[in-house]
Amino acid sequence: MINEINVQRRRFFGIAAMTVAAVELGATTLANAKSATATLPAASQAAAKGSGHTSFDALKQIDAGVLNVGYAEAGPADGPAVLLLHGWPYDIYSYVDVAPILASAGYRVIVPYLRGYGTTLFLSKDTPRNGQQAALAADMIALLDALGIEKAIVAGYDWGARTADIMAALWPERCKALVSVSGYLIGSQEINKKPLPPKAELSWWYQFYFATERGRAGYAANTRDFVRLIWQTASPTWNFDDATFDRSSPAFDNPDHVDITIHNYRWRLGLAEGEAKYDAYEQKLAKLPVITVPTITMEGDANGAPHPDPSAYAARFSGKYEHRNVTGGIGHNLPQEAPEAFAQAVLDVAKF
Repeated sequence: MINEINVQRRRFFGIAAMTVAAVELGATTLANAKSATATLPAASQAAAKGSGHTSFDALKQIDAGVLNVGYAEAGPADGPAVLLLHGWPYDIYSYVDVAPILASAGYRVIVPYLRGYGTTLFLSKDTPRNGQQAALAADMIALLDALGIEKAIVAGYDWGARTADIMAALWPERCKALVSVSGYLIGSQEINKKPLPPKAELSWWYQFYFATERGRAGYAANTRDFVRLIWQTASPTWNFDDATFDRSSPAFDNPDHVDITIHNYRWRLGLAEGEAKYDAYEQKLAKLPVITVPTITMEGDANGAPHPDPSAYAARFSGKYEHRNVTGGIGHNLPQEAPEAFAQAVLDVAKF
């Protein structure tokens, strides 16, 4: 089923009102998850301008697998867990307005920096700065282990959605449910060998730029300008202000950020090797495994980044499933542009 949430019609709701509503919804039975038009407003004018919540509580750090992971946490420590995963080139502030809604509804919300972002650092200088898809998912399983979380709702967009998809596909016993912006994003090097139509290839211009040493040097020299450009083109109607950008931009000063970014895109094209320890995972992922956990996929109507049509991936979800279109000028960074809609999807999928 595909449902639509219109942002513009619901701008008059404020973030404070949404937090109160989330508390009430967390304590009572939610409306049927199939009725997306009855959900919380997708965004408020304040959130769209970057004047909603502006910070998390003090960040925490924990050793998990090959990383020392930096993460924000909100909500009761004994609440059901929600893992919120950001994309490239973004950071944990994509969820600065989502986390309070979920926390107020009684969830333990974990928002980590992925490898190569923020305060997440490798424990050893000898660990390959590997950005392949299976590595990022394995990182998050290691984080759940380190935090003593047996099972969580996993949710994300962009790299975060792919990571959440992989977790649900390879470790379904660890995933209570899934919220994935742009749907099924699992891929393989073999699939990526097939050329796309010219217009589709054009939208991946940065991937080809990163395939060159000139591109690596350019990204390293102009990281923040590059990030701002991607934000603008991926979300052409998101009028983020300088304060919003400045809150996130330190995340890209991570010493491994450039290496992880470049390796991620080169690995996709088969221009860089992965690590042998992930080969078995990648072999499974190359078969495009069906995801069995309850899932809500989402898409904004103004997403300027490459993304598949929902009809192309619906069959990859065999459990209870729903797709939601979020209208009203919502771009690629859906959780930050439409925090109420994203939070509501998490609340709803928990009831599937």
